[in-house]
Amino acid sequence: MKQFLFLVLMFCIMSGTATAQFDLNAPVPVDPEVRTGVLDNGLTYYIRHNQEPKERASFYIIQNVGAILEDDSQDGLAHFLEHMAFNGTKHFPGKGVISSLERHGVAFGRNINAYTAQDETVYNISNVPVGPNGLLDTCLLVLHDWSNYLLLEEEEIDAERGVISEEWRTRRNAGFRTRNQMMPALLNNSKYGERDVIGELDVIKGFEYDELRRFYHDWYRTDLQAIAVVGDFDAAEMEQKVIKLFSKIPAVDNPNERYEIKVEPKAEPTFKLALDKENPQSSVSLYVRHQAETAADKNHNTLRTNYMQSLIKSMISTRINELLQKGNPPFINGSVSFYNYPRTVEMLNISTTAKENEEAKAFEAILTEVERIKRFGFTEGELERMKAQMLMGYENYYKQRDKINHDSYCKEIADLYLENVPMPGIEYEFKFAQAIIPSITTQELQDYFNTMYTKENRVVIVTGPEKDGIKHLNETEAFAIISKVENNANIAAYVDEAVSSSLVEDLPIEGKIVSEKALPEFDAVEWTLSNNTKVVYRYANYNKNQVALSSYSKGGSSLYEVVDLPTASMASDFVPAFGIGNYDAIALQKALTGKNAKVSFDISGLSESISGSCRTQDFETMMQLAYLHFEQPRFDEEAFNALMARYMAYVANMGDNPKKIMQDSISQIRTNYHERNLTFDTDYLKKVSFNRMEEIYRERISNASDFTFFIVGDIEKDLAKEMTAKYIGAISSNDTKETWRDNNVNGPEGITQKTIPVKLSEPKATVQIFYNGALDYTPENRLGMSFISAVLRLRYTESIREKEGGTYGVGVNASVNHFPKSEGTVAIQFDCDPERANDLIPLVYAEIDKLTKSGASTEDLDKTRKNILKSRAESKEQNSYWLGNIRSYYVNGTNMTLAENYEDIVENMNAKDIKKLAKKFFKKADKIEVVFVPKED
Repeated sequence: MKQFLFLVLMFCIMSGTATAQFDLNAPVPVDPEVRTGVLDNGLTYYIRHNQEPKERASFYIIQNVGAILEDDSQDGLAHFLEHMAFNGTKHFPGKGVISSLERHGVAFGRNINAYTAQDETVYNISNVPVGPNGLLDTCLLVLHDWSNYLLLEEEEIDAERGVISEEWRTRRNAGFRTRNQMMPALLNNSKYGERDVIGELDVIKGFEYDELRRFYHDWYRTDLQAIAVVGDFDAAEMEQKVIKLFSKIPAVDNPNERYEIKVEPKAEPTFKLALDKENPQSSVSLYVRHQAETAADKNHNTLRTNYMQSLIKSMISTRINELLQKGNPPFINGSVSFYNYPRTVEMLNISTTAKENEEAKAFEAILTEVERIKRFGFTEGELERMKAQMLMGYENYYKQRDKINHDSYCKEIADLYLENVPMPGIEYEFKFAQAIIPSITTQELQDYFNTMYTKENRVVIVTGPEKDGIKHLNETEAFAIISKVENNANIAAYVDEAVSSSLVEDLPIEGKIVSEKALPEFDAVEWTLSNNTKVVYRYANYNKNQVALSSYSKGGSSLYEVVDLPTASMASDFVPAFGIGNYDAIALQKALTGKNAKVSFDISGLSESISGSCRTQDFETMMQLAYLHFEQPRFDEEAFNALMARYMAYVANMGDNPKKIMQDSISQIRTNYHERNLTFDTDYLKKVSFNRMEEIYRERISNASDFTFFIVGDIEKDLAKEMTAKYIGAISSNDTKETWRDNNVNGPEGITQKTIPVKLSEPKATVQIFYNGALDYTPENRLGMSFISAVLRLRYTESIREKEGGTYGVGVNASVNHFPKSEGTVAIQFDCDPERANDLIPLVYAEIDKLTKSGASTEDLDKTRKNILKSRAESKEQNSYWLGNIRSYYVNGTNMTLAENYEDIVENMNAKDIKKLAKKFFKKADKIEVVFVPKED
């Protein structure tokens, strides 16, 4: 500990000199790797070479235009226009944008997408292969058309009305309705409080075509647009292409002013109670509004302020976590955060999730912690730990700089263009962080916090369930609590208790490597330790300075009777709150200051596991934590009771949540109401036993020889070998070997059809269809099912979404499970108008019938094939690819890294193969069809 404090002190002394290198009032330079310019028509461009992922490129068009610019007659049309960009442009009529790109494996939704917000609209085409001749030019042409050449044909507009109406319906949940109630109060009845982006249904269904065209021509223009292209290409050549193509777009004559909406200040506090019948949780939040820093004013001080906010947020979070570990916590959760919303407003948000009928207690507790900071600030120990963590994070990010992906850069560019958020590049910011973070003091953090925690522009918002028996805070009570806390003379300063940083004092025995076996197919080795434990190691530095640990042991909760299932399943949620070894959870966090290593455990249905990750230099710490999980687990009844009280409060009103009702119903139906399928509610939690949890944990996380461990990452073999022998080899073991038990939890046979009424605030039908049947766990079947799910998604997008306008989207997932039985599953789900469910469901089956009779079309197969191969190539550049495949080989017995088990199958998959697999599976599969409909009052 003394050595750590000495290093921190020296770092602070050295930082004084480093700080002088930066003029905090000067503008922040833009990443020198970014080529940027402004064309004569006003369009801004940003080009950057990057190699993550290799041989890929991402294309963004960033519009400084959003819902805030709509007239009342255009409410929702900024978002509607975003949809229309995929429904016909000058060079890509109809669905030409999507079909042209999907032929190269660039999938709609996954790689081709967009979003609309209050102030901006951003389109992206991500991870495009750079190899196909002309494809990058095609992507530039798409962006070019999005800029100024949307067709906006009346037939396409009318077809999209249905899709957006269903998106409107899907979004109308408790959270959305609550937000619409609170936003006018939060943003002082400004236009920002009125525009919810999706708009109003009567406008969506009935607007005149020219209203949409007017918004497009008024606001989609070059002086409000930026092009960002990042990827594995020649940046100079790409820059010339962008200049040549986009310079041809004419500037708009006499353009409308791109105005900003100001949220007016308000001296007196505002209160809003926002309730919803489907809201399962009560919360109380105090917001303090401030005028956000303007884009022109942002400089090096902006970065420094961001560091200060992060430090404050992290230290407060730690204090709140301490409260949650003790006795009967005053709230379920609490937080203090800073953020800008909308772009002209900066918010301090003090929020707490309350137990039922305890909103006053929760609000007073979180405000007391805030008042403690206001009066006394933070301790030196707290700050030095958080500085160390922040600097460690920057160092790790710096070492991983070659793994920053194209889209991350594009999103940074969007923030730079839209709001002048500093983007100096990781090299520059790393040096700046090293210089500045050590210089930040407790006094200036306290001073800064108090400038944000002001009495003006306060808004108190109470949200929760509208339900008999639940009393919510009113305005008088809320303001009285604020006054009470601010006048409480008995609030004391926070006491920070120092802890030792030594995790493992002495090992009872140090293990050895007794044999080594080469695994050439994985470029890995398997070690057998003196305690008869198997450990597989592979060096991989695709993600530099990162190491991952995984493990596997058969058994899991399958070995326990029904009475123990709640305890076994909740162990992975509760035990981490107890800490490890000699440290409770808070002390452990302090002991790990300056280290980036974590280990967790899991008890699943058929197995148990220990997993972890770390920086290379913290590998020994990770191995110590793994050792302690076996040999010195910690069980803290006070922490158990505290967490249980929070869980009980959390589930109190979940029974009224339609989503939870649907999930529980589906779960019961799919398992044929088996006794082992338990519903998560208060009765479930009452069956969780502290004493039994310790017994189950010690039974499952024990006997190292029954585990196989996997270590993959940027760690040299000799060091990995040494630490493995020392710590994994020291774990107790015996010759006992376990396996899982098949408890025969099966779905219903044949065809099951149910219509279930659910009380809903908005009329909506939810359709869920499941097929389940025997299917061998082979590479051919696994990949064939991936083809089936992808093809069905394409078909449903075309038929149910685009042609019928019947839903916002159809989700399809197909998979093959190995244990306890080899079987395939296809799950299909969508929301729609209750009046249309019976018309749309037959379309689901029609596409399945086509697959079983004819297979898939050549076009759909090619789109799917290229997308699967593209994703496969990208995944190979990650350490996780090797960890996952090696672990899967040991669990399932198939080496999926081999081309013969993957690429060759994908390349050769044809319509006959799909037809054969679809016919084999769907013909014999059991089927469940459940339709949830609104319950009539």
